[in-house]
Amino acid sequence: MRSSPRRLPALLLGTALVATVLGVGTIASATTEAHTGRDATAATSVAHLGHTMAVSTQASGDDPDGDGYIPAVPQVTGVTPSTATPPTRYFHEFQANCSVTHTAPDDPIVYPGQPGKSHDHTFMGNTSTNANSTTASLSGGATTCKAPADASGYWMPSLYNGDRKILPVGPQTIYYKAGVTDYTSVRPFPKGLRFVVGNPMQSADEFRHHRGFVEGWECGDSYFNVDFPAGCPSRADVQLNIRFQAPSCWDGKYLDTPDHKSHMAYPVVKPGTNDNMCPADHPVALPMIEFKMAFPVNGDMSQVRLASGRGYSFHYDFFNAWEDRTLKALVDHCIVGGLQCDARGYDQTHPEAGATLNSDYRLP
Repeated sequence: MRSSPRRLPALLLGTALVATVLGVGTIASATTEAHTGRDATAATSVAHLGHTMAVSTQASGDDPDGDGYIPAVPQVTGVTPSTATPPTRYFHEFQANCSVTHTAPDDPIVYPGQPGKSHDHTFMGNTSTNANSTTASLSGGATTCKAPADASGYWMPSLYNGDRKILPVGPQTIYYKAGVTDYTSVRPFPKGLRFVVGNPMQSADEFRHHRGFVEGWECGDSYFNVDFPAGCPSRADVQLNIRFQAPSCWDGKYLDTPDHKSHMAYPVVKPGTNDNMCPADHPVALPMIEFKMAFPVNGDMSQVRLASGRGYSFHYDFFNAWEDRTLKALVDHCIVGGLQCDARGYDQTHPEAGATLNSDYRLP
């Protein structure tokens, strides 16, 4: 018998979550219009597409009863959010450089075991990721990440220019950073942890004020766009870019929850300081993932869209399937060690610290 918190019946909970999602406004403010370069009529006339982040109703290999709760085994208990302030280090990060593997209308987190039910996604990392993926099926699998030990699945809504799908070229940058001030308190992701960052149903204003928002959509000298800019310089060196950060504080209890978010939280500000710390109900500090994606499209951007809708519907998914020892070594050396590492765990400004992985991106 699995232990889950007391909750509403599935129908009521699903209705509540959908109502919450659909209750979001879609009218961009005047400030938003100035950023996007698109008119408000267009902004309100486009229907959102794809999944609505409702309660999971399908059993899967990781969730046999289909209630959406996947308990961590073992759970992490007795943790108090760290309020310590370690020596200042500007960087505490490493990169997972992963290339696109395939595209498919699948989402093993939101629609497990239901192929074709989602909007189209662009997948990176594990080459096998599909609607039926589980922790077991991903673990040890083939990957397009530079580190063979990273069999995780990373995916986002596919981007189109008209009817032509635009895929990022080459390894994309996925940062693993400290999201809290006490970078020495960060520990590796538990195997099987998964979550969704952002929401395909969010409004332009919600996207702009999302905790994960960094610089929005950018190209050339155009920054902080909540929707795709009307145009980008038509030069070979110009691509459409976006950076978006994930929550990094975990409740220690669940690898997933029905909304695919509530087991994770963004750090909060320590009272009376500018320091970031995990909230009491999500006390476990994990790496903060940041997607930094580049799409080879420029010039006239009027036909650019996401499979999920407008530019502000951007979101992404993460399903951890790292080999445990390698992930721990990178977290300890680069994040806890206060370094700015590449995918080998090497900081060129601190060569004396050495590298975590060898020239084949494997543990020595």
